[in-house]
Amino acid sequence: MDGVAAPEPSDAALWAGLRRHTQARIGLGRAGSALPTRHRLELQAAHAAARDAVHSPFDPDVVASALPGVPTVRVRSAAPDRLTYLQRPDLGRRLDDVDRAHLPRDTCGAWDDWDVVFVVADGLSSRAVHDHAAPLIRAVTARLPAGWRVAPVVLAEQARVALGDDVAHAVGAAMVVVLVGERPGMSAADSLGAYLTYAPRPGHTTDADRNCLSNIRPPLGLSYETAAAKLTVLMRRARELRLTGVNLKDDSDTLPTAPTAPTKLP
Repeated sequence: MDGVAAPEPSDAALWAGLRRHTQARIGLGRAGSALPTRHRLELQAAHAAARDAVHSPFDPDVVASALPGVPTVRVRSAAPDRLTYLQRPDLGRRLDDVDRAHLPRDTCGAWDDWDVVFVVADGLSSRAVHDHAAPLIRAVTARLPAGWRVAPVVLAEQARVALGDDVAHAVGAAMVVVLVGERPGMSAADSLGAYLTYAPRPGHTTDADRNCLSNIRPPLGLSYETAAAKLTVLMRRARELRLTGVNLKDDSDTLPTAPTAPTKLP
């Protein structure tokens, strides 16, 4: 009625409205000195999902089958098993010596045999890689201008981001895009990260030399289309400026993002 103020929403209704806009655990309330049973069980389930993501084995066939017609190569890091991988991060950054020798390289042996090599690394969430790596690769290659030389996709087991430096150096690629399963949290166990590095040098390239797109996991995170548009802009700028990292800015929000003619993979 006129002159009568609308009733204030209750605390429960207010928090319920806010929770619709975030995956963060906010306004859960209390049951005595603890969380309500429902939210406590949800937290335990999220923790179990995170542990499963870290320890579930990587299956390269899952990614390869989602990339029909695309050549793939399978490699391992110097970490012989999952426990060693978790305890020795340094080994996950280096290629197994035998697998390095089997990576494809142009006969001329030049540094710029390929414009880019995509490395799919299990990282800390094989689930993220299984679900999101192949669709993102397809979305990115569809946006690359004609003429880009894309190396066979490398599927790397027990691998961390810096393994991509070793791969790019071994195959002779000007830049590398590492798609890696990110560390699971209590709200996301399937988040994919994309790390772009121009002219990587094993043992010398640092995190400051890379550009990163994080939380690629539609529909709750970054979509494949948005991630591909941003990554393609960064790749084209990296090729032009011959650098990546802190000196390469993501201005993709101000640039056209329509797909160009698809680039054929070898």
